[in-house]
Amino acid sequence: MANTYTQVIIQLVFAVKGRRCLISEHFREQVEKFMCGIISNKQSKPLAIYCNPDHCHVLFGLHPSVSIADMARDIKSNSSRFINENGWVLGKFEWQQGYGSFSYNRSLLNTIVRYILNQREHHRKKTFRDEYARLLERYDVKYDEKYLFDYLD
Repeated sequence: MANTYTQVIIQLVFAVKGRRCLISEHFREQVEKFMCGIISNKQSKPLAIYCNPDHCHVLFGLHPSVSIADMARDIKSNSSRFINENGWVLGKFEWQQGYGSFSYNRSLLNTIVRYILNQREHHRKKTFRDEYARLLERYDVKYDEKYLFDYLD
Protein backbone atom coordinates (compact mmCIF):
# COMPACT_ATOMS: atom_id res chain seq x y z
CA MET A 1 0.00 0.00 0.00
CA ALA A 2 1.47 3.37 -1.04
CA ASN A 3 1.52 6.28 1.40
CA THR A 4 2.41 9.93 1.28
CA TYR A 5 5.09 11.19 3.64
CA THR A 6 5.94 14.85 3.99
CA GLN A 7 7.71 17.22 6.29
CA VAL A 8 6.95 20.84 5.50
CA ILE A 9 7.81 23.33 8.25
CA ILE A 10 6.43 26.84 7.70
CA GLN A 11 6.73 30.11 9.60
CA LEU A 12 4.02 32.70 9.00
CA VAL A 13 4.63 36.30 9.99
CA PHE A 14 1.80 38.83 9.88
CA ALA A 15 1.00 42.18 11.45
CA VAL A 16 -1.87 43.97 13.14
CA LYS A 17 -3.58 46.43 10.76
CA GLY A 18 -1.80 49.77 10.94
CA ARG A 19 0.86 48.05 13.06
CA ARG A 20 -1.00 49.17 16.16
CA CYS A 21 0.02 47.50 19.42
CA LEU A 22 -3.29 45.79 20.17
CA ILE A 23 -2.29 42.28 21.30
CA SER A 24 -2.07 42.78 25.04
CA GLU A 25 -0.37 40.44 27.46
CA HIS A 26 -3.80 40.09 29.11
CA PHE A 27 -5.14 37.92 26.25
CA ARG A 28 -2.02 36.99 24.21
CA GLU A 29 -1.90 33.35 25.37
CA GLN A 30 -5.60 32.82 24.65
CA VAL A 31 -5.14 34.06 21.08
CA GLU A 32 -2.08 31.84 20.63
CA LYS A 33 -3.97 28.77 21.89
CA PHE A 34 -6.88 29.61 19.60
CA MET A 35 -4.51 29.84 16.61
CA CYS A 36 -2.96 26.49 17.56
CA GLY A 37 -6.46 24.99 17.52
CA ILE A 38 -7.01 26.31 14.00
CA ILE A 39 -3.75 24.74 12.86
CA SER A 40 -4.59 21.40 14.50
CA ASN A 41 -8.08 21.41 12.99
CA LYS A 42 -6.46 21.69 9.56
CA GLN A 43 -4.54 18.44 10.18
CA SER A 44 -1.31 20.39 10.74
CA LYS A 45 0.98 20.58 13.75
CA PRO A 46 1.63 23.79 15.73
CA LEU A 47 5.30 23.98 16.71
CA ALA A 48 5.81 27.50 18.14
CA ILE A 49 3.86 30.73 18.30
CA TYR A 50 4.30 34.19 19.74
CA CYS A 51 2.00 37.15 19.29
CA ASN A 52 3.82 40.42 19.85
CA PRO A 53 1.68 43.49 20.50
CA ASP A 54 1.82 44.44 16.78
CA HIS A 55 2.68 41.23 14.89
CA CYS A 56 2.68 37.45 15.15
CA HIS A 57 5.04 34.55 14.36
CA VAL A 58 3.51 31.09 13.86
CA LEU A 59 5.58 27.97 13.16
CA PHE A 60 3.84 24.77 12.14
CA GLY A 61 4.18 21.52 10.26
CA LEU A 62 1.90 21.85 7.24
CA HIS A 63 -0.30 18.93 6.15
CA PRO A 64 0.11 18.28 2.40
CA SER A 65 -3.61 18.78 1.73
CA VAL A 66 -3.54 22.37 3.05
CA SER A 67 -2.16 25.36 1.17
CA ILE A 68 -0.14 28.01 2.95
CA ALA A 69 -2.56 30.66 1.66
CA ASP A 70 -5.56 28.82 3.13
CA MET A 71 -3.80 28.36 6.47
CA ALA A 72 -2.84 32.04 6.66
CA ARG A 73 -6.37 33.12 5.71
CA ASP A 74 -7.98 30.85 8.30
CA ILE A 75 -5.61 31.79 11.12
CA LYS A 76 -5.99 35.51 10.47
CA SER A 77 -9.75 35.65 9.84
CA ASN A 78 -10.75 33.32 12.68
CA SER A 79 -8.40 34.89 15.23
CA SER A 80 -9.68 38.37 14.29
CA ARG A 81 -13.23 37.19 14.88
CA PHE A 82 -12.16 35.58 18.19
CA ILE A 83 -10.53 38.80 19.42
CA ASN A 84 -13.53 40.90 18.37
CA GLU A 85 -16.10 38.53 19.90
CA ASN A 86 -14.24 38.69 23.22
CA GLY A 87 -14.14 42.51 23.12
CA TRP A 88 -10.45 42.65 23.94
CA VAL A 89 -9.79 45.82 21.90
CA LEU A 90 -11.66 49.06 21.43
CA GLY A 91 -13.14 49.21 17.96
CA LYS A 92 -12.62 46.52 15.36
CA PHE A 93 -9.50 44.33 15.44
CA GLU A 94 -7.98 43.36 12.06
CA TRP A 95 -4.77 41.86 10.76
CA GLN A 96 -3.13 43.66 7.82
CA GLN A 97 -3.46 42.12 4.40
CA GLY A 98 -0.61 39.87 3.40
CA TYR A 99 1.91 37.82 5.31
CA GLY A 100 5.40 36.41 5.08
CA SER A 101 5.82 32.66 4.68
CA PHE A 102 9.16 30.95 5.15
CA SER A 103 10.04 27.25 5.01
CA TYR A 104 12.67 25.54 7.15
CA ASN A 105 14.76 22.42 7.15
CA ARG A 106 14.18 20.05 10.09
CA SER A 107 17.77 20.65 11.24
CA LEU A 108 16.84 24.28 12.04
CA LEU A 109 13.68 23.47 13.98
CA ASN A 110 15.08 23.99 17.49
CA THR A 111 16.76 27.26 16.47
CA ILE A 112 13.56 28.65 14.92
CA VAL A 113 11.42 27.55 17.89
CA ARG A 114 13.81 29.36 20.29
CA TYR A 115 13.78 32.43 18.06
CA ILE A 116 9.97 32.58 18.04
CA LEU A 117 9.53 31.89 21.74
CA ASN A 118 12.15 34.56 22.54
CA GLN A 119 10.32 37.32 20.64
CA ARG A 120 9.84 39.61 23.64
CA GLU A 121 13.60 39.78 24.26
CA HIS A 122 14.40 39.85 20.55
CA HIS A 123 12.33 42.99 19.98
CA ARG A 124 14.10 44.88 22.71
CA LYS A 125 17.05 44.93 20.31
CA LYS A 126 15.50 44.90 16.83
CA THR A 127 12.40 46.50 15.31
CA PHE A 128 9.79 44.47 13.44
CA ARG A 129 10.61 46.41 10.26
CA ASP A 130 14.28 45.38 10.50
CA GLU A 131 13.39 41.81 11.44
CA TYR A 132 10.97 41.39 8.54
CA ALA A 133 13.29 42.98 5.95
CA ARG A 134 16.10 40.70 7.14
CA LEU A 135 13.89 37.61 6.74
CA LEU A 136 13.00 38.64 3.19
CA GLU A 137 16.62 39.33 2.31
CA ARG A 138 17.88 36.10 3.95
CA TYR A 139 15.46 34.09 1.81
CA ASP A 140 16.20 36.12 -1.31
CA VAL A 141 12.62 37.36 -1.60
CA LYS A 142 12.39 40.33 -3.94
CA TYR A 143 10.18 43.04 -2.49
CA ASP A 144 9.24 46.66 -2.89
CA GLU A 145 9.29 48.75 0.31
CA LYS A 146 5.96 50.37 -0.57
CA TYR A 147 4.23 46.98 -0.52
CA LEU A 148 5.51 45.81 2.84
CA PHE A 149 3.31 46.05 5.91
CA ASP A 150 2.16 49.54 6.85
CA TYR A 151 4.67 50.79 9.36
CA LEU A 152 4.08 53.45 11.96
CA ASP A 153 7.23 55.50 12.48
